[in-house]
Amino acid sequence: MQSRLASPPTTSIADALRGDFPALAQRINGHPLVYFDNAATTQKPRAVLDAMRRHYEEDNANVHRGVHTLGNRATAAYEGARDRAAAFLNAPAREEIIFTRGTTESLNLVATAWGAAHLKPGDAIVLTEMEHHSNLVPWQLLARRTGAVLRFIPVLGDEGRLDLTGLDALLRGARLLAFTHISNALGTVNPVAELCERARAAGIVTVVDAAQSAGHMPLDVRAMGCDFLACSGHKACGPTGIGVLYGRRELLEAMPPYQGGGEMITRVTFEGAEYQAPPHKFEAGTPNIAGAVGLRAALDYLGQVGLPAIHAQIQDVTAYARERLSEFRGIRIFGPREGARGGLVSVVLPGVHALDLATLADQQGVAIRVGHHCTQPLHDRLGVPATARASFSFYNTRAEVDRFVTVLERVIRMLKGSP
Repeated sequence: MQSRLASPPTTSIADALRGDFPALAQRINGHPLVYFDNAATTQKPRAVLDAMRRHYEEDNANVHRGVHTLGNRATAAYEGARDRAAAFLNAPAREEIIFTRGTTESLNLVATAWGAAHLKPGDAIVLTEMEHHSNLVPWQLLARRTGAVLRFIPVLGDEGRLDLTGLDALLRGARLLAFTHISNALGTVNPVAELCERARAAGIVTVVDAAQSAGHMPLDVRAMGCDFLACSGHKACGPTGIGVLYGRRELLEAMPPYQGGGEMITRVTFEGAEYQAPPHKFEAGTPNIAGAVGLRAALDYLGQVGLPAIHAQIQDVTAYARERLSEFRGIRIFGPREGARGGLVSVVLPGVHALDLATLADQQGVAIRVGHHCTQPLHDRLGVPATARASFSFYNTRAEVDRFVTVLERVIRMLKGSP
């Protein structure tokens, strides 16, 4: 799809596209909104909002079994979204795309359906120390059910890069490697292709959590070489409640169902059931049809803007934010200092509680997130209970970063009692 942008990305990209996002035009507590909580969820363009409204106004019906016009329209839209998601991830086949409620459910699906069928006592599951709880707790539950053990790739210091020197030993005896593509707390971009290649050489199945990379940069499951990849619509300008699980076809075909109900069967008797082939085997019940419609609209929008341009814009604003924040005396900034990084900066300011910082920033129209960001073990490893995180999308600008810094200076003076 041709990009809407004819020139190399600069902050003018954000200026050109901000009008597509109605939420960004509002004022919060009398101040223009600066929305720096994109790692939690992104704002939605009018194209997504309009597509979902049109679906409910014109095509609202259940999918797959209806023979009437509305049912056929809804089915075509739903399955069209699957085709779009397959193209977005460069999946070899549309049957390898399963719709879920989000990254969390996608990861739980793999842990339940694949893990329970393949793991036995003593088998190892390898994770990293930077995992979101959604890519940690499902494997903890699976390990308790199967007797498997968890191993962790260490994180090196505040820059948050993985220590891969002992990876071969960690992979020995492992059946599965699950890791985040981009850390939601550090912004670290992990070497996906390298990790998947080393795991594959050892006969180990790989699961990639792409929640923070989908919609921020081009994704290609073939180039990555992963077996499974999970992502969410709402972090890629789509609606909440819709996510995607990519899985290699031969793995999906061998997996038992995740849930039981309508749609996922070919025949049911009182004694048992026969199941559909993937992806429908894993989509029991009425799906989130409008969510899929909105997801397709979001992926179309991102494709029109151009994911390389989106990635470059986010990199520019993130690097500028890190540069400006480094001006604060005594600040502790987490994540890589140089090179590619995810679109976020997490910090601790001396003598300033993160919650106070975020609360007072909100009073001046700046939305950031504070806490452990669902990475409590990582924060324990770093020795901090909470960080303040500013996270960016392609509609954010350097001017907003400057305003954020000005607000932080004002907040610090207020908290420390300076004039």
